[in-house]
Parts: sequence; C-alpha cells; structure tokens
Amino acid sequence: MIRAVCFDLDGTLVDTERLQWQAYRETLLPFGVDIGLDEYRRHWIAVAGGAEYAQRRYGLAVEPAELKRLKERRYRALIPHAVQPCPGVPAVLERLAPTFDLVVVTNSTREETAVILEHLDLARHFAALITREDYACAKPAPDAYRAAAARLGRAPAECVVVEDTARGARAGLDAGMQVLAVPSDLTGDHDFRGCARRLHGLDEVTVALLRALGGSR
Repeated sequence: MIRAVCFDLDGTLVDTERLQWQAYRETLLPFGVDIGLDEYRRHWIAVAGGAEYAQRRYGLAVEPAELKRLKERRYRALIPHAVQPCPGVPAVLERLAPTFDLVVVTNSTREETAVILEHLDLARHFAALITREDYACAKPAPDAYRAAAARLGRAPAECVVVEDTARGARAGLDAGMQVLAVPSDLTGDHDFRGCARRLHGLDEVTVALLRALGGSR
C-alpha cells in the first residue's frame, strides 16, 4: 500500500530551472562564459556536476565549489521576485495531503528550499523536507529517497516518487520506490524507462492512481 509521496522540488513543484540557469549565467559571465539554456539543460539538468563541467569545459581558474557558492547567492536573490509553482501544484498537494504523507526530496539546500516553500505558502503541506544536507550523495544516487523513507518511518515500497528528470527518476527507482515521471519542456527527451507512469502533468497525480500503484505490487 502506498502511504507516502516524495516530490522533487526544482522543475516538479516549482518552476525554478530557468532561475537556476539565470543565476549560473550571471555567475559565469564575469569569467567570459555565456551559457545558453540548451547547454544548461544538457549539462546541469540532465546530469550532475554542472559546475565541474563549466570549469573543465572553459578552463576556469576557479573551483567548482566557489562557482556553486557564487551561484547560490545570485539564485537566492532571484527567488522572492520570480519563483512560481509549477502548474497544478496547489491542487495536487491539497488533494493528496489528507491521505498520504508528503515530503520534498531535493538536491537543493535547506535554506533555498525553505525560502521557496514559505514564499509560495507550500511548506504546510509537507511532513518532512529532505535537502542536500541530509544525505551523502546527490541524485541520481538513491541516498535522498532512502533518507526520506527513513525520516517518515516507511518502507521504500510504501513510497511513490514524483520527478521531472531522468536522474531523479533513477534515484527513486534505485531506492526501491515506484516513480511517476512528470517531465517539463526542458526534460521531455529524458529516458524514463522503469517508471510506473509517464504523465502529462500533476493534475494526473490522484488518490486513485496512487492506490492503484499500491495494489499493483
């Protein structure tokens, strides 16, 4: 039986990927690098290690950790002015919260996650937040989703993951959970093999669907 739903944050609950791109673009411009959205999509969203890629690809004399720090400062400044929920988010949370434990599972930091959820008045729906400080290896490693199950006191088989990227989906699958893929316009070409369903949007994530997944095991 499904008892918990684990939501990815960036690109699934909140439309932040373009803000992340803008923050990285502004960070890299002083180094003479102007990354386009497609380059960001392929080397930051689709795979891990975007800062490492930028340093290697452009021969930058700055450590990836410093690039990430500079980017995070710019990103936090953008959040209050530009962050928006993805389509269907308030409705899906209201629909599922009475029946399931809901948890955010993200590669983002606790500070970024808290600011976004409070700004959009979404924090009240979640039983827990699993952020980058809570596990060893980022997605696509399964650590984040294993941490979520442990925090909730649930077996992985009792949890369903909602993700917009292939690497996030792989993290959920490798943690032993069923995955609902809800790709965005930036991730529609990702490989979602192994997912229980590929959906067109969060409106399709219903109590009935989750109960059907629980009965399929």
